[in-house]
Amino acid sequence: MFVVVGEALVDLVGQRGGRTWVAHPGGSPANVALGLARLGNPVTLVTRLGRDAFGNMVRSHLEDSGVRVAGPDDEIATSLAIATLAAGVASYDFRIEWDVGALAPLPVETRCLHTGSLATALPPGSGHVIDLVQRERERGRATISYDPNVRPALLGAAESARPEIERLVALSDVVKVSDEDLRWLYPGRPDEDIARAWLASGPALVVITRGGEGVYAVTRYLEVRRTAVPIDLVDTVGAGDSFSSGLLDGLRRADLLGGPRREALAQIDRATLLSIVDAAAMVAAITCSRPGADPPTREELDAVAKGR
Repeated sequence: MFVVVGEALVDLVGQRGGRTWVAHPGGSPANVALGLARLGNPVTLVTRLGRDAFGNMVRSHLEDSGVRVAGPDDEIATSLAIATLAAGVASYDFRIEWDVGALAPLPVETRCLHTGSLATALPPGSGHVIDLVQRERERGRATISYDPNVRPALLGAAESARPEIERLVALSDVVKVSDEDLRWLYPGRPDEDIARAWLASGPALVVITRGGEGVYAVTRYLEVRRTAVPIDLVDTVGAGDSFSSGLLDGLRRADLLGGPRREALAQIDRATLLSIVDAAAMVAAITCSRPGADPPTREELDAVAKGR
């Protein structure tokens, strides 16, 4: 079972300079949970949603795809991300409140805990999420997955954001990050050098998504580079989150998740890693071919794979 901890919100998406806005359920961790569920995985999302119309829309959207939604239930307004599109690429502004209170230990059947983005960066909730990651890392029962998915508008200076991100990287087994995030965190530094440095701090696998330039993945024993999947781009909303769900789904299908499988994950072979990365890239590509964070189902993914 997967447990995802993090924000669920509404993406208000509009074209730059336009007057029409469309509401889509979103939030990076929520998108990962959605993608995992649509690929056939049991997943619980621990989050915070209001009882308003937006909150009901997000909750129904997730539950209709099989996500179990858990977390505080109180009188708050559901958080918003205002996504402005230019040539299909999104930039964001936020109206968000993040506080989930103290988090209980994971159920014993949990094989992977995934978190990241605003949930690990915005107090007071971020402190509780980081405490959970620390406790679960010490227990050693579940694979820890992390995507920084940085939002500069909310993080201030890169210099102040880096230490907490690096701390979480060191606590994780699987780290997925975009080259855009790395350019903001480490201006002028080659992303592959950063990936190797992060790998040396603790993770078994570090993956960099590079948009149209493809994917780079590194372990203690392997480095792989893949070109991008050709797509008819609609927008990039949720693309990185869809890649994360495809990556984690692939690791589960290869029996590489769970504390007892940590060393096997570190020793993943090239053919398996390439297969997993390619499938994750296809999940992201399908999401980019339609509006909003709308990841594919297992049936859709299998149909595309058969048609190639």
